[in-house]
Amino acid sequence: MDSERGSPGKESKEMLVADKKEGIGVCGWILISFSFLLVLITFPFSIWMCFKVIREYERAVIFRLGRIVSKKAKGPGLILVLPCTDVFARVDLRTVTCHIPPQEILTKDSVTTQVDGVVYYKIYSAVCAVANVTNVHLATYLLAQTTLRNVLGTQTLSQILSGREEIAHNIQSILDNATDRWGIKVARVEIKDVRIPMEMQRAMAAEAEATREARAKVIAAEGEVNASKALKQASTVLVEAPAALQLRYLQTLTTLATEKNSTILFPLPINVLQGFNNNNRTKPNFY
Repeated sequence: MDSERGSPGKESKEMLVADKKEGIGVCGWILISFSFLLVLITFPFSIWMCFKVIREYERAVIFRLGRIVSKKAKGPGLILVLPCTDVFARVDLRTVTCHIPPQEILTKDSVTTQVDGVVYYKIYSAVCAVANVTNVHLATYLLAQTTLRNVLGTQTLSQILSGREEIAHNIQSILDNATDRWGIKVARVEIKDVRIPMEMQRAMAAEAEATREARAKVIAAEGEVNASKALKQASTVLVEAPAALQLRYLQTLTTLATEKNSTILFPLPINVLQGFNNNNRTKPNFY
């Protein structure tokens, strides 16, 4: 990439050396002198034709006899354009928002999707944007479409849905390297929306629902295991202290009585009844 990026600078230097050697010729100087003379003759009126105002966010590329003046853009401010010999082009240096319409893409796992995005770029070299490409904005727009399709075509559906930021960064890098010769800097690429067929949406929803149900069953089974372990420990404690079982029973009855007004049959322990039987046996018989 470094060698590719270095080639335009080398070519421009070679062109500049050639221009210095060749010059504009005698006829060129005669035409330029004639243009200056025409401006001086029609001075009060030539101001409106020869002087142009370039805004702060604009640059002007002036072609004098078909050659770029000074090999650089002019502006901002007031510039002089000679009649008959000069032609200039305005270049906007502000950030441009390029919307990529929905592109129908066949993913790596043979799923048809529609993906759209947004590209933010700006022109940093007005000379390259005018001299190296016919329509810089149309070229960037078409290149962004093809790059989006090519990059997403190598990804699976799950990778597209989960790795949007990484894919957008990859597209930005490819676009930035490809448009460097055009004097364009790609600032940001965003993937807006990924549309999948309705049948695939139903299949993915069913898969997600089945996954959630399986996870819920696993969690419920783990809860049963933990509850059984706790009951085992509780039964061990109750075996060691039989009175604790009666206390737990009374506590449960209290809880039920506070929640619902109902009649509760309270069974008496057998040992209590045995105490009454022992009292009856010791009681004297008068008959």
